[in-house]
Amino acid sequence: MNEIAIEARNLTKRFGPRIAVNDLSLKILRGEIFGFLGPNGSGKSTTIKMLCGLVAPTSGTGTICGFDVEREGDNVRRSIGYMSQSFALYEDLTVRENLEFYGRAYALERTRREQRITTLVDFCGLHPYLDQLTATLSGGWKQRLALAGALLHEPQVVFLDEPTAGIDPVARRELWDLLFQLGESGVALFVTTHYMDEAERCSRVGYIYDGVLIAAGTRDELRRLPNVTPDGTVRYRLGAVSDVVALLATVRKADYVRDATIFGDELHLLVTNDVMPERIARDMNVPAERVERIEPSLEDVFVALTRNRRAA
Repeated sequence: MNEIAIEARNLTKRFGPRIAVNDLSLKILRGEIFGFLGPNGSGKSTTIKMLCGLVAPTSGTGTICGFDVEREGDNVRRSIGYMSQSFALYEDLTVRENLEFYGRAYALERTRREQRITTLVDFCGLHPYLDQLTATLSGGWKQRLALAGALLHEPQVVFLDEPTAGIDPVARRELWDLLFQLGESGVALFVTTHYMDEAERCSRVGYIYDGVLIAAGTRDELRRLPNVTPDGTVRYRLGAVSDVVALLATVRKADYVRDATIFGDELHLLVTNDVMPERIARDMNVPAERVERIEPSLEDVFVALTRNRRAA
């Protein structure tokens, strides 16, 4: 299971004077779920297009299952599935007809096509909706259908571009259950997302900013990056705050606070390590038991990386 499924080596893409992706290198193994995060316009979609062979890199190379994305496009396309956030489905067709269409588009022989449709209908739970018009499906069921379509030809690598955008939390969780099963079967998943809880579910996470992959690793590796919690600082959580916005303004006036961010009804603080939690509680007029030392969340990590990059 240690076989490399996706590899990028110094991938760069220029559009005129603008560098959309700059010297990006990464490796993703079979069975991995790799989360790819970054602000809008940071280079996520361009990276995917280069790895899928849809856009030629200005420089650098990429491979999918050992096939060069520029020179071996047919083999690359046979090796990958792609699921976009925009539901690449024909809404005037039924679920069954959409799957038939994609099976024919992949040039699957009839017997194999029927076998794959049966397998994926079972896998994605689509049987009750086979003869229903796709336009009448909920967002979650459209995403299941899109996933089934992307898997018909048994790809070893699947790219998912914000696969849960716009669907409800239950449907999100159910779709992720399917993704975990795919990973366990050896399929490599390359997932873009803006949801931090989804990033937490990935085997490894990469963060791209302004075209540069500024960090990649497991969740624990990212949390331990030196710029996330700099020497001489620690992180605390102030929980169950009644007026979190007003308290944020107070917190930021404290000379020992290096950063403060709202998380629901909590505040996450980065403070100098010479300050005891009792003092924080006293200064902020909150009960001492609501001040708790924490490790950085992935959102803390990405906020810190972004600010460090902007300041560079």
